[in-house]
Amino acid sequence: MSTVKLLSFLLFPFALIYGIITLIRNKFFDWGILKSTAFNFPIISVGNLTVGGTGKTPQIEYLVRLLKNEFNVATLSRGYGRKTSGFVLATDKSTAIEIGDEPVQFKQKFKNLIVAVDENRVEGVIKLKQRYPSLDAVLLDDAYQHRYIKPGLSILLTDFHRLYADDYLLPMGKLREIKRGARRADIIIVTKTGSMLSPITARRINGLLRPRPDQKLYFSYIGYGPITPIPGAKCQGVPKKVNSILLFAGIANIYPIVDHISQLTNHLEVLNFGDHHNYSSKDMQKIRKKYDDIFTKNKIIVTTEKDVMRLFMPKTPSLLTNLPVYYIPIKVKIHKTYKKEFNDQVINYVRENTANS
Repeated sequence: MSTVKLLSFLLFPFALIYGIITLIRNKFFDWGILKSTAFNFPIISVGNLTVGGTGKTPQIEYLVRLLKNEFNVATLSRGYGRKTSGFVLATDKSTAIEIGDEPVQFKQKFKNLIVAVDENRVEGVIKLKQRYPSLDAVLLDDAYQHRYIKPGLSILLTDFHRLYADDYLLPMGKLREIKRGARRADIIIVTKTGSMLSPITARRINGLLRPRPDQKLYFSYIGYGPITPIPGAKCQGVPKKVNSILLFAGIANIYPIVDHISQLTNHLEVLNFGDHHNYSSKDMQKIRKKYDDIFTKNKIIVTTEKDVMRLFMPKTPSLLTNLPVYYIPIKVKIHKTYKKEFNDQVINYVRENTANS
């Protein structure tokens, strides 16, 4: 028996117990034993069935861009990794320590966006509506398992390279609940596909996921912006010639950005930290040493937007101030075949339910 199969065999009882617990919890919500609160104005939830990154943050940003010109929108997150508790409204000076890295990113990108965090999402929505009576819609970040709120539109994300249909329950795999939980979604988006998607691939995935007749299946990919200097770092622009790049990141799935950056240079070094990693001075020393050990000219350091919010806000750490540090902005892009239908579905939901609220 291979090591992988042996490990799966040993973990199976724990996955079974975990699955039973989550199944009972979901049934309690289905039966009304645990209360799920519905609101009379648009609530859009974005989440996944798995632990790790499926692209929730850029998907929320996509929805903000889609809705912000017509509606007064707010985002609500639990604020993962923050050192505060309760309801906190973001300001231009908020840090990841106060509200978490994703909310900081939302606020930095969209200055007029209402951004809030609260581990109690029901209380968070109530307080948002009390403070902003003209609020039209709330976008819930990473809330698929947070069933204390019943969203009017539920969007489920699944990674093209690790579809929930091919995954297993924790700790055997990465599923937070059984695959049948996907039936609660109104929309399923397969994320991180290539920029080209063949109809054959789309049909194959449709056959694997088997959405209900009333569920919509869409496909998206990551669009990368140009390498951009980090505010405060010692770099004004990107060198015309880059021989080597050191990439460091504290995100769940690093493979897409590794694949993208490897196409921009002849030599790539990678430092992969854990998801939502809290960087220490030891980590920064490690980054600096790795950079110094690259024996080529025209070398730079690149990281992700999320790491910028965690490490470089409000200022660049002293150990990295004299280094050429950049980041790559990203955007979710819905494949052209599906974009209009997806946009219309979301906008029409908000319009109809704003009018009725």
